[in-house]
Amino acid sequence: MGFGPNGWGYGMLAATGMTVAVALCGYLIGSILGSLGAAAAFSRFMLLRGIAGFYTTVLRGIPDLLVIYLFYFGSSSVISGVAALFGAEGFVGAPAFITGAMAIGVVSGAYQMQVFRGAVLALAKGEIEAARAYGMPSFLLFRRIILPQAARFAIPGMGNVWQLVLKESALISVIGLVEIMRQSQIGAGSTRQPFSFYLTAAALYLLITFVSGRGFRLAERRAMRGVQGAA
Repeated sequence: MGFGPNGWGYGMLAATGMTVAVALCGYLIGSILGSLGAAAAFSRFMLLRGIAGFYTTVLRGIPDLLVIYLFYFGSSSVISGVAALFGAEGFVGAPAFITGAMAIGVVSGAYQMQVFRGAVLALAKGEIEAARAYGMPSFLLFRRIILPQAARFAIPGMGNVWQLVLKESALISVIGLVEIMRQSQIGAGSTRQPFSFYLTAAALYLLITFVSGRGFRLAERRAMRGVQGAA
């Protein structure tokens, strides 16, 4: 596992960077979808509420690996069909990074939606009612009252979803993306030392988890600082 000409250290570091990149992209996509889903869940329109409920039910009920397969082979079928129109033959695979990040984002969005929804429900209804009675516009109400407090309540849950996304990134190895898990499989097959590579992979995942967990805890303490001081 050294960093010399015959070592695998640089390859594992590059795979770690790929893992963080695809996890971050998936997490951000999930944040957008989760925010939209939470807004739909509180909508006065029954259709939007139904779509939000259907989204969370389906995505939380289907195995994550199956979602990745559906995104990859579905996208590849579309690309292959378009390529066939221009005379190309055979199977054209979709970019593993893009399809993997999209699949993780769609899955994590279902969980982030529930986090955002729970954070909004945790708000004191008296503050919202008082702001509406005062005549505060909806956008101003959202920006000054709902968003700051909901974000504060959502941070712990968002940290848990990040850990989930990080572990889900290992599943993208099945579609060829060279992240930590895939690089470990390649190294283990080449050197016939699976224990060393998989132990290194576990250490790298734990390192990312530890650093990101500290970041979320710091953000939570900063967000709750005023509340704790008032208490």
